[in-house]
Amino acid sequence: MSANRENHGMTQTESDIALLLADAADEVEIGIAPVQAVMRGGRRRRARRWAVTGATALALAVGATAGTLAVTGLPGGGHGDRGGEVAVRPASPEERHVYTPESTDLALGSYQGKKWGVGVMVWGAPLTRAEAERQWKAMGDWGLEPADADKPAELIGKTSYFVARSYAGFRRQVVMFNTVREVEPLSGTDLDAAAARLGDDPASADRLVVGKVATTAAAVTCHWKDGTSTRVERVPADSPYYSGQSGLRPVRDYPGADWFVCVAPKGTAYESAEVTK
Repeated sequence: MSANRENHGMTQTESDIALLLADAADEVEIGIAPVQAVMRGGRRRRARRWAVTGATALALAVGATAGTLAVTGLPGGGHGDRGGEVAVRPASPEERHVYTPESTDLALGSYQGKKWGVGVMVWGAPLTRAEAERQWKAMGDWGLEPADADKPAELIGKTSYFVARSYAGFRRQVVMFNTVREVEPLSGTDLDAAAARLGDDPASADRLVVGKVATTAAAVTCHWKDGTSTRVERVPADSPYYSGQSGLRPVRDYPGADWFVCVAPKGTAYESAEVTK
């Protein structure tokens, strides 16, 4: 900051005070400016490693990690030629959902007088061996096993997700799951889906369909083996899953895709699904 040091009608004392104030302003530094956490995206990959349970399944793979940035060296901040340098301060494990997953409910219904539901659990990426070991144990307490990982250290830097169906309030079946390092967003008419039982009996096999599509998709049509079909569309962002309105929904901490759930009519099962709008 500079100041005009000419004295226009000031007394000597007033002029001296003005100069002192100008010199003090020159010494002001810009402090730390917190920046909102950002989601790390990944590049598209054709070769996927994935794991899906259920009789009918297609690949599904998306992961993400999140961090918090702090700008510590803005130009003029007193760091010499390192002005503009950005330091990364990782969010805490709790903020990244390393030990407790971020959960999003997708759908809720009733079958044979008992409630069923579908949800997605996203576990944030551990950054250290200690975080990975604690996450491994937490997953085990939930009865979950990450994909492509035989020991805790293999979870470092990777996000894990599990898509699960619950029935009668507690009996849970994992429909899809994976552990990935890179985000792989879907685009265009890309669609990944898997079918599972709606209840516990064999007659409900492949009647529940869960899948994900690009965030630009507006509608999905599920086709059934009896020749009929069911169309689901995007629901309002504030529409609760328990409203009974089936449709496309985003999942927290799961960028690059939105999710849908279809239920086949009694007496038939899943055939295929496609983006139709």
